[in-house]
Amino acid sequence: MRVLVTGAAGFIGAAVAHRLLGRGDEVVGIDNLNDYYRVSLKEARRDRLVADGEGRFTFLPLDFADMAALDAALGGQLDAIVHVGAQPGVRYSIENPHAYAQSNLVGHLNLLELARHRGVRHMVYASSSSVYGNTDKVPFSVDDRVDHPISLYAATKKADELMSETYAHLYRIPLTGLRFFTVYGPWGRPDMMVWSFTEKILGGEPIPIFNNGEMWRDFTYIDDIVAGVIACLDSPPADDGAAKAGGSIAPHALYNIGNNRSERLLDVIAILEQACGRTAQREFLPMQPGDVLRTYADIDAISGDLGYRPTTSVAQGIPAFVRWYREFYGV
Repeated sequence: MRVLVTGAAGFIGAAVAHRLLGRGDEVVGIDNLNDYYRVSLKEARRDRLVADGEGRFTFLPLDFADMAALDAALGGQLDAIVHVGAQPGVRYSIENPHAYAQSNLVGHLNLLELARHRGVRHMVYASSSSVYGNTDKVPFSVDDRVDHPISLYAATKKADELMSETYAHLYRIPLTGLRFFTVYGPWGRPDMMVWSFTEKILGGEPIPIFNNGEMWRDFTYIDDIVAGVIACLDSPPADDGAAKAGGSIAPHALYNIGNNRSERLLDVIAILEQACGRTAQREFLPMQPGDVLRTYADIDAISGDLGYRPTTSVAQGIPAFVRWYREFYGV
């Protein structure tokens, strides 16, 4: 199978591409290698894919928000698309909203158009747990209303789901949207908590703890995320008029991919301290604009449809990340 992976030098994209290459697929990866976080890390992920791909990985350094460049660069048949490239980050969306409109809205529309005109048999795309906003109902179910995003990032991801529903209805393109919950693990993102806190603890710097630590997150290890993405990719929703997860009667499904547990932030910090072998300097701060108090994934839909179950607890996953981080940076 020939699979296009967007954000192929990003955290989730590189991990999915690596798994696809490992099972023998051909992967075309695109990424614009922007400087939202350190480009050297993105280049290292890309170089790993080139080295391990045995000639089955092609990298195209382009911006998928540029439709003309995207269409011109992609030759040959595409069997499937894994669209996990995006402008991430809740807080950064407050500072730079136009980056989100370009990447997450225009870019997503471009991938839908590509899937439509290339006759792709399935496109899996990244949504986010951020679409649930500050709802009091937990765990979050794909059947819940998600009409009140509290960040522009969340609003763009909800818009992506709506555009996808339209394309599945009009053009009968099989589409699956995945609401990811706080992904962490080896080759992760420096702007996310597990990486940032590890870096600061090992460097002797204070860690910022918002809302005095009274926050909860459904932390999901990267291997569990990839397992869910691949399971979805291999099982496109049928165009049979039956209601799919998320409620669509078009060939469009929505799933949560999380660890099905909501961990208190202070408990996770304690695991990090133990894994690092150091006590963190804690700086308690008020709640940040756009942040939510709690995330917690109801995974009944993806478990029932595809047999998906996460296998990595934070007690296992966080030490695994710290070991990788120490080895990668030699600290």
